[in-house]
Amino acid sequence: MATLITGGAGFVGLEVARQLLDAGETDLTLFSRNPSPARLGDLADRVNAVAGDVGNFSHVLDVVKATQAEVIYHLGAMLSVPSDADPASAIQTNAMGTFYVLEAARLFDVRQVIFSSSIGSYGRDIEGETLTDTTLQRPMLFYGATKAFGEHMGLVFKRKYGLDFRGIRYPSVIGPGVTTPGMVQYTSWMIEESAKGNPFTVWTTPETRVPVMYITEAATATVQLARAPLENIKMVNYLVDGAKPTPNAGEIADAVRARIPTARIDFVPDPDKPMLHGRSQTIDDSRARAEWGWQPTHDLARMIDEFLAGLS
Repeated sequence: MATLITGGAGFVGLEVARQLLDAGETDLTLFSRNPSPARLGDLADRVNAVAGDVGNFSHVLDVVKATQAEVIYHLGAMLSVPSDADPASAIQTNAMGTFYVLEAARLFDVRQVIFSSSIGSYGRDIEGETLTDTTLQRPMLFYGATKAFGEHMGLVFKRKYGLDFRGIRYPSVIGPGVTTPGMVQYTSWMIEESAKGNPFTVWTTPETRVPVMYITEAATATVQLARAPLENIKMVNYLVDGAKPTPNAGEIADAVRARIPTARIDFVPDPDKPMLHGRSQTIDDSRARAEWGWQPTHDLARMIDEFLAGLS
């Protein structure tokens, strides 16, 4: 089966590729702005790497036509901080790029598109602290707006053209090697910088509680969603979560200090991120559990242990 991953050289994309290869897939194309051998690492000789921009319709059409993909994992996107800094680029990459992928899938008879969305598609002004798949989406950041738009475009393509579209709303994904700034990337960076012996300042309050999952869990959930029987898919766009109870920023810092006694982590809330400070959010991912069997595998301790092992 031919499979295409947009954003294939990215954080989640590389792990999805690794899991697909380990499961026996052989016809795998990674489409990214910079799919360099240095970035792909040990996967470089196991995949077809294509350089291109998901925000360029010709690039998307060319790669979908050339690969004759049956499944597209659409993981390419600008994240929250770059999107808010440059909305024009974000609309081209995240919104138009998603439309280009969906339209190419329609034109070239791609069977399935898996779309990476985010809890950023919700806002802070929700009723209660628990996000569900039916919580009203009123994003506060431009990134979240583009992700909500992508979800709804996919629903239209599913209804109108019969495309097997499925979306997955990630929480904050923890793992080594995160390079792109994001609103909640402190969840990864406080571990990595402490492991390097560097001090790290968290830009929110210790009480801020944001759902988290480990990178391998995020990839596993993505592949699992793609492989679930079509008749089981009712909600279409799904929340997934990792460790429960959801740790706050202070608890993550304490867990890091327990493993790295020399860690120097402090908290200085960034006045430019008032929507983050003190936020207390949890996820109800019962639809994903019931409809396609999602089960998290990592508690906070295991996340940090595997993170540190991955740096060695």
